[in-house]
Amino acid sequence: MRNFKFKRSLTLVAVSSLLSLTVVSIPTAARAADPACTTANFVTTCVGATSDTAPYMMIVPANFNGTVYLWSHGYRPNVPVPAGIPGYGGYTVTNTPEPVPGGNAAIYGPLLAKGYAVMGSGFARQGWNADSAIKTNVELIGAFKKQFTKTTKVVAWGGSLGGFITQALAEKYPDLISAAAPLCMASDLEPLMTMAGDALWGIKTFFDPTIKGGGYSAGTAGYAEAMGDLVKVFTAIGSMQAAIAANPSTPAWPATSKVPDAIKAIPSRSALVLIALMSGVPMQSAHFDSTSAPAGIPAASALSFQLAINPALAALENLANAAALAVLATHDIEQQAGGAIFDNTATDYAARVSAEQFIWASALSGTSATAGLLSYLAVAPRAKADPAALTKLRSLASHSGKVDIPTILFTGVADPVTTAGNQQSVVDDYANYYAEKWAAAKANKKSTGEYKKPANNLLVLWNLTPEKYTKFTAAGSPDTTVAAATGTNHCNFTPKQYLAIAELLAYAADNGKNLSGGALLTKLRKAGNMTLDRGYSAPKLKFYGE
Repeated sequence: MRNFKFKRSLTLVAVSSLLSLTVVSIPTAARAADPACTTANFVTTCVGATSDTAPYMMIVPANFNGTVYLWSHGYRPNVPVPAGIPGYGGYTVTNTPEPVPGGNAAIYGPLLAKGYAVMGSGFARQGWNADSAIKTNVELIGAFKKQFTKTTKVVAWGGSLGGFITQALAEKYPDLISAAAPLCMASDLEPLMTMAGDALWGIKTFFDPTIKGGGYSAGTAGYAEAMGDLVKVFTAIGSMQAAIAANPSTPAWPATSKVPDAIKAIPSRSALVLIALMSGVPMQSAHFDSTSAPAGIPAASALSFQLAINPALAALENLANAAALAVLATHDIEQQAGGAIFDNTATDYAARVSAEQFIWASALSGTSATAGLLSYLAVAPRAKADPAALTKLRSLASHSGKVDIPTILFTGVADPVTTAGNQQSVVDDYANYYAEKWAAAKANKKSTGEYKKPANNLLVLWNLTPEKYTKFTAAGSPDTTVAAATGTNHCNFTPKQYLAIAELLAYAADNGKNLSGGALLTKLRKAGNMTLDRGYSAPKLKFYGE
């Protein structure tokens, strides 16, 4: 098979989406009980801090119509990431308030022009902060209503961890908000960390056993271990990237790998694909659709690229995101829980991929190679959680799916961080809740003769990927300089899509129900790449199959 030389290195991870670094420029938040407000060009901007010291920002137009949008930002690491670590280039912990997605003027400008207000907190703690963030948002709602007494409705929205916070807020405090939109959301913490932990454990087991991968020490020692793991993860991913570029058909294993020679006889790219499948990481990534090949090459080479190389490159790109989440979030949550939280001592990885191994047989280099890789995983040292830490993790905020206000869900089907299964789990929980309400309504009719059809308050939208989108240079190499495909990357939405969600929220808040029918479909079509498909069901998180 022809070797496909890459002119430039692959884009490993869109860390800006994970870290939420793009924020609106604001003055330093006041630390007084009441906010400090200034007015310019018919817009009042207030900054302050809630009682937990979380800075917030409110932006209110002169023609305020009574509805305010409460945005909850996504996961920001709670520790600095030193400059020089591959993929990051340095990150400083920030609690800057974010009143709209990314602080984007293209989003808050049109909302202000229509008379809507926006607000958001930077939260008192970064990292996984759902429990405290929910309390912060409750207090912030009260502060806004006190400052702007004409407030009639609050709508909540958020992305990633902010989506988790929004969903939990809607479940716990439905009297405070009129509609909610959890976007590209995390569902519950343990399933999310299982996915991330499986991905990190797979990279450690196949490519570098010196990766600690969890069970980090307390204090500065644990911080150093986690940062060291980031370096090792990106070094292993970079080594795999270079190996595939040099020889796509049989790329070499990283020098840090300690697998036996019998396993090294299997193309290392197949191990990447297996890690993605067993953890639930999508097999489509920002630049690789798992089906395309360069034009103008022999049919046999094109078929091999489509079935084996493209899926491996997709797994590579997505695993970088998942592993980064695993290191940062595992260190963070272990410090909160007091010990190791990932446990795969009872995980049957062969069962995890029992069906998918046949779908991706070529990418896995056939059934014999797959069996060999799985047999190695079966005897590899496992990670064991600390029981007390796991109990603490399970006590943190979670979701029930029981929402009685209009709720809008939206996510990309190939999101590598909060995979589509996160949204699907909330959809499934809500379906169970709706079935309970339906049964209660029928029982009430039987006993009283009165029947009231329960409202279905959930609108489920998907950001689907194109059928084919991998681009190639004139030399036949994959082109990773182009923008990430729609439906891929983490929270990869356009301002038009965010504004469409905002408009749908406004309708839901005003009418007590979600928009439907032709009006909804027209709005989605105009926004672009927003799909309502009641027949679509995303793959469940692997956690729920055990």
